[in-house]
Amino acid sequence: MQAGVNRKFPLPARRPAARPLLPTLRGRLALITLPALLALSACAGMAPAGKPAAPARLGLKLAPATLGQSLSLQQHLIVEREGRTDELDTALEIDADANQLTLVGLAFGQRVMTLQYDGKELKTWRHFMLPPQVRGEDVLEDLQLTLWPAAALRAALPPGWDIQDAAEGAGTAQRRTLSLEGRPITVIDYPGARRWGGKVVLNNLRYHYRLTIVSAADGA
Repeated sequence: MQAGVNRKFPLPARRPAARPLLPTLRGRLALITLPALLALSACAGMAPAGKPAAPARLGLKLAPATLGQSLSLQQHLIVEREGRTDELDTALEIDADANQLTLVGLAFGQRVMTLQYDGKELKTWRHFMLPPQVRGEDVLEDLQLTLWPAAALRAALPPGWDIQDAAEGAGTAQRRTLSLEGRPITVIDYPGARRWGGKVVLNNLRYHYRLTIVSAADGA
């Protein structure tokens, strides 16, 4: 028998290398969608033939105090577009007295974005694998379109845009319509007179997606 060779006990088979976890996390984060952001970014620049494109975003940055009250909400967001569904959880804090807004976005239990806004400066922290289309400015705008009073939003809209609230049916349900030159662009249905709590459904008629927001006040 040659030195260094064991003919009686063969060497054990090589174990396959463990699969890295990072690609799995990357794949999961690539599916994250915040309110209407990826849908809007995918459609940015699209316009009817022969007409210049209206801005995909409105540039809304209303001061937190203009909400008119403080809020603390836990929200579950569902975006449906072209047969695909994406979901995200958020924690939202608005302190009207201190003029401060903080939002934390969570996916699979991991923090992926934090926004802090004081009416002057928007500070954004984002997970390095979060898709680049997800921008803090867009998150803030969609949040304000849904929660802020129509009068405050109307005063900040660009020329040609309008927003109106109306009772829907015989109950307490409310409907908000964002229009461009009289043509509905976004319709938001609320379960009651409040703009938060319960299930709110936003339908974007321009880019063909639906956002469902299920909210619960802290302590509810």
